[in-house]
Amino acid sequence: MIPGEFEYRRPSSKAEALTMLAAAGDGGRLLAGGHSLIPMMKLRMATPTTLVDLRRLDELRSVTISDTIAIGAAVTQHEIIVHDGLTEACPILRETALLIADPQVRYCGTLGGNVGNGDPGNDMPAVMQCLDADYVVESVGGTRIVKAREFYQGAYFTALLPGEIISEIRIRRPAIGHGFAYTKLKRKVGDYATAAAAVMLELAGGKVRSASIALTNVAPTPLYATEAVAVIADTALDIEHINAAVRAAEAITDPSADGRGSAEYRRSMAGVMVRRALEKAKARAV
Repeated sequence: MIPGEFEYRRPSSKAEALTMLAAAGDGGRLLAGGHSLIPMMKLRMATPTTLVDLRRLDELRSVTISDTIAIGAAVTQHEIIVHDGLTEACPILRETALLIADPQVRYCGTLGGNVGNGDPGNDMPAVMQCLDADYVVESVGGTRIVKAREFYQGAYFTALLPGEIISEIRIRRPAIGHGFAYTKLKRKVGDYATAAAAVMLELAGGKVRSASIALTNVAPTPLYATEAVAVIADTALDIEHINAAVRAAEAITDPSADGRGSAEYRRSMAGVMVRRALEKAKARAV
């Protein structure tokens, strides 16, 4: 094949898609919304020999809600936004989806694409770490479960092996009355985050019974802020403990300087986003 030439395949089932992907070997790539893959192809960061189109596979577009929320990888950001059941069960998903790019992108961009390609600027990976989500990973060889907190290995490097796809994302349904927030600083509509933070909280007797905090685009991977969570555990989440959590979150960041600001500025903005998310989640918790 000449550079930039590829074979386009449109499977009629998930099983057929997995077979096509396996046959393509290292040159196979998945196409759903295309908003992650196509820019990478333009920059020659991805040079697939085979594109396997998942857009018409209803098997990957289902949403089920019980004690576990299961979302097919081909569900779009727009579908998340307008799904009343998802908004009621896990409102941080809608809050985050509304901050992704712009409406045109959200109509096509999928949850699986957002979490699956390892782009540190994508918003949903940190939210999935915050929710302690599981990714259902499939290939012709079988199925395995990979935790979101263990999936990301470096910028554009993940735990996915050749021939594997994320087919579903599973989340334990948050408790009724939980607090949540996704706060994001960006230069303009449609831009990646300068820094962003996801927070989930449960309060009991005015104290933090459980919490999780994760960060977007301030390191080569999304960051789960273990120490920041430990700082606020079993506290009233007063200003002293919020300050301590902010310092702990900033300490794990490793941002690069770019058009969004210096490394020092982006690290500081990560702390600001954590503070705002903690305050907002606390106000929402009942």
